Amino acid sequence: MNNLETHIKSVNEKLQQLLKKHIALKKDNENLREELKKCKEKEAEYKYALHDLDQKVYVLKAASGQMSEVDQKEFEKRINQYIKEIDKCVGLLSD
Repeated sequence: MNNLETHIKSVNEKLQQLLKKHIALKKDNENLREELKKCKEKEAEYKYALHDLDQKVYVLKAASGQMSEVDQKEFEKRINQYIKEIDKCVGLLSD
C-alpha cells in the first residue's frame, strides 16, 4: 500500500508540473500572438508608407521630366484612367 501511495504522489506531482508548464506555455503563446499582431500592423503601416513614397517619387520624376519613355507612357495611361473615372463619377452625379 505504501508503494502505491508514493506512486500516486509521484504521478500527481508530475501532473502538477505539467499543468504549470501548460499554463506557462499558453501565456507565452498569447504573448507571441500579440507580438505577431503588432508586427503585422507595423508591416502594413510600412507598406503604406513605402507605397506613398513610391507615388511621390513617381510624381517628382514626372514633374522634373526625368521619366523614360516607358514610364511616361505608363504615366499617361494612368492619368487617362483617372480622367475616365472622374468623368464616370461626374456622369453618375449629374443623373
